[in-house]
Amino acid sequence: MNIYFQITLLATAIPLTWCAPSSEKLVKRATLNDIATTGYATLNGGTTGGLGGPVVEVNNLTAWAAAVADDLPRIVVITGPISGSSQVMVGSNKSIIGKNSAAKITGIGMYILQKKNVIVRNLIISKVLAANGDGIWIQKSTNIWVDHCEIFNDQDHGKDYYDGLVDATHAADWVTISNMYLHDHEKGSLVGHSDNNGAEDTGHLHITYHNNHWKNVYSRGPSLRFGTGHIYNSYYDNMFECVRPRKGAQVLVESNYFVGASKPIFGTDGYAVARDNAYIQCTNQNTAPAGTLASVPYSYSLLGSGNVVAAVLAQAGATLTF
Repeated sequence: MNIYFQITLLATAIPLTWCAPSSEKLVKRATLNDIATTGYATLNGGTTGGLGGPVVEVNNLTAWAAAVADDLPRIVVITGPISGSSQVMVGSNKSIIGKNSAAKITGIGMYILQKKNVIVRNLIISKVLAANGDGIWIQKSTNIWVDHCEIFNDQDHGKDYYDGLVDATHAADWVTISNMYLHDHEKGSLVGHSDNNGAEDTGHLHITYHNNHWKNVYSRGPSLRFGTGHIYNSYYDNMFECVRPRKGAQVLVESNYFVGASKPIFGTDGYAVARDNAYIQCTNQNTAPAGTLASVPYSYSLLGSGNVVAAVLAQAGATLTF
């Protein structure tokens, strides 16, 4: 375990502000052994994925599904485009990483069900039909880090033709979704699937969204029932409904930049604390009842809302190199 990871687990949140990079797209160096160092995925023992296991390269659906099926530690590197119309079941202790920009997944959803300790990074995922689930569906699973992926569909069909881009339901917990480019879709990210599932979900669904680029997504950025959400350093461009706490959910929303949103932060039976958010050409601002989530139990850095756009455009999406 590295020093930064230990500090993240122990620290009480002390938000910092730093200067953003240029909006020119940056290529970020990464390693196959990276572990989660931000957000709720650092808690509950941390999220290390396939660290310590063998590295396996795959370039077709059969090999990919086989490489992630069990619960043994393994780093699975996708080296080329994979397409189909199906769903891949992901086991515990896996890192699933796109090697480069050729790692495009078309029509195939990832389902993480009753598992733990999974990392998904640097993939471009699109056109997953509702029959095959979400782009990434996290259900009854803990310690999940989804980072530097691009997930999209289109808005040419009815809202139920595709399902969510990345959803967390049925008491999923300790999740971080970071540096994502989520775009051109009806229903973005749902946390907590039903108003009637409070008995299972209450006390769970701790989830962090940060440094994400949301563009042309109609709603759910995220929509969160019952749980606890931290949304920061993100750029919302042309959405109708953005952050929506529901059914007693508590969210901390800070250092975000909303453009052209009808409902940037809203809700009637969920709660929000909002700090340093920019609202540009938005119909409303924060209309949710005042919440109590004023701090989170991990350290993090704030960009400042005025720096968000340049920083997020420079980094979000499948921009990693290894």
